[in-house]
Parts: sequence; structure tokens; C-alpha cells
Amino acid sequence: MLRDYQRWHEQYDDPESGISWRLGVVRRLIAAHLDTHAGPQRVLSLCAGDGRDVIGVLRSRPDAARVSATLVEMHPAIAEDARESAAGLDVEVRTADAGEIATFADIVPVDLLLLVGIFGNISTPDIEHTVRTAPALCRPGATALWSRSRGREDLHDTIRGWWREAGCTELDTASFDRDTHPAVGAVRVDAPAREAPASGHLFTFVR
Repeated sequence: MLRDYQRWHEQYDDPESGISWRLGVVRRLIAAHLDTHAGPQRVLSLCAGDGRDVIGVLRSRPDAARVSATLVEMHPAIAEDARESAAGLDVEVRTADAGEIATFADIVPVDLLLLVGIFGNISTPDIEHTVRTAPALCRPGATALWSRSRGREDLHDTIRGWWREAGCTELDTASFDRDTHPAVGAVRVDAPAREAPASGHLFTFVR
């Protein structure tokens, strides 16, 4: 049985929580990408929750109009919260399964891909498969952000290795030594461009 994700989001109310720390890091990395990439930017966030990472950054930027974002979130109520928060921005929220490529195949390749809050909730083979597929969803030079808690089985360095093997260069990595010990990584996609699959399965949530 999957966790109650609406209640889970209440952790953001505690500024000292690991999830609040993760949000701050992800926002910093989104802003860093936008600061170093001129022109129109296409963003895709899978399992986006209420989108407070992407939306929060765009609300703070005078150049938000050059960013087109697609957020994919399966939970209807949480997705609706994201839509309300994104009013006035070029942000589309899709209430759909982010683990199915067909859900977002029409908007890839993208310049910024968020895989935040996913890897701790799927199987290890699904993590590897998602990492190795991710470059096909991105333009060369794109940024991909990912996260996974180090509190249970620590796969942090293994996942970093998969990104390298997939043709990506690490830009940043950060860990929080309290709470659930979350970690966040950022990579640049240096792999040659290849056609993204029109369909296929990336991952299934198991918790």
C-alpha cells in the first residue's frame, strides 16, 4: 500500500525537516540551471507533487515567461493544488502516471528534467532503467536533477555511477545528515542526442 502523500506533504511545514532541506537544494539547482542557460527553456518534472520546487522558482524570477514547464502528478488533489499555484505561469499539470513515457512523450526532449522524490519509492532495477533512459528525454547539455534518501540502503554512489555510464557529468551532489538523510544530485547530459521512445515503462511506485 502506498503512503498517504497528502499527509506526507505536511512535512514541508517543518523548515528543519529533511524534505524542506531537499526543497531548498532543488530550488537552488533549478535557479542555477536557468541562470546559466539563455533562451526558452522546457522543463519536465515527474512525480511533481504540488510543484512547489519549479513553481516557487518561477514565481521569484523576472524571466519566468521564457520557461515552459510540464508537471506530471498522479494524485488528483495534489495535482489540483499545483494547478492553482501555477496560475499565470506557463505551467501545465498533467494528472497521469509519470512512470509511463507516453504521458509526456509529446514534450520531450527537455532542457531540465526533474526526477525528485522518485528513486526512494521504486525498485533498484527501475532506478537504473530510469537513469539510463533519462538522456533520451533530454536535449544535449540539459540538466537532470534527482534525489534519494540515504537513510535506508544507500545507493547514492551507485546511482551517480549509473549517470556517468549514461553519458552524464555530475554538476552537484549534496546530502543532509539528519532526518531521513536525503540526498540530491544534478548532472549535465553530455550523451549524444537520440530519439526518445514514444512509449514504454520507466518505473512503478512500491511505497
